[in-house]
Amino acid sequence: MDVLLVTNAFLTGTSFTHLTHALMAASVQQHVRLVHYTNVQLLANMPDGLPGQAIFWDKDIRLAQLLEMQGLRLYNSAQAIADCDDKTLTYLRLLPHNIPMPETLLCPMTFPGVGYTDFSFVEHAAQRLGLPMVIKEGCGSFGEQVYLAHTIAEAQDILARIGAKPALFQRFVSEAHGQDIRVYVVDGVAIAAIKRSGPAGNFRSNVAGGGSAAPHTLTAEQQSLALCACKALGLDFGGVDLLLSKDGPLVCEVNSNAHFKALQEITGVNPADHILRMVRKAAL
Repeated sequence: MDVLLVTNAFLTGTSFTHLTHALMAASVQQHVRLVHYTNVQLLANMPDGLPGQAIFWDKDIRLAQLLEMQGLRLYNSAQAIADCDDKTLTYLRLLPHNIPMPETLLCPMTFPGVGYTDFSFVEHAAQRLGLPMVIKEGCGSFGEQVYLAHTIAEAQDILARIGAKPALFQRFVSEAHGQDIRVYVVDGVAIAAIKRSGPAGNFRSNVAGGGSAAPHTLTAEQQSLALCACKALGLDFGGVDLLLSKDGPLVCEVNSNAHFKALQEITGVNPADHILRMVRKAAL
């Protein structure tokens, strides 16, 4: 059975190459032949006779939509990737499902070259959420594009630098400072989880940013929340980041293209095996 593997031509770091190698190795075990193309190769010269299924490990939404228009079944779908890639859309998709999240306010839209000529909405956000408050750009990875504003002036400066890009405000969950739970879900099953801790003094918990992690045994509530988040977003696989608040677990972010090098090393669970098994089962 042939399956297309799509990756980004411009991301070649260790974590990215590990993903590709892990998926290719897992495909051998599952008797699946992965046909690897980058987004550049596909967009420059779309070959005839592509496989009917694709593991789409990229955020090139337009290419994903193009492949779906040609009849390919993507893991994950273009819509699911788009909704996870933009945190403002993730919030909107999860909201109707009553999934617990930190209290959130969307940042109003402005335009390039215009910016914000009135920052009164920042004061409203601070009054509603308290200070410090978290500001997130819609798109960002590895904990980047996430900021902690301690004052209104600092929040205004952050937004001025973000410019016209989508953004949101969130209540800062102080009791979860610098820690979260990463849950890896494949085909409706939470296959592994790690508890991540950021570097000293950093409110973010990403291992890629210098943090540490240890295996974590999920409670029934944590597991159910992670599965509900993935189902609401239509994900075949993904990573769900949970904050442990005094009122229970909260969904912080959901990642459609979650890297798993650290999780695999820490837990011994290889998500690539589960992903290839899911793809093979779906084709039978």
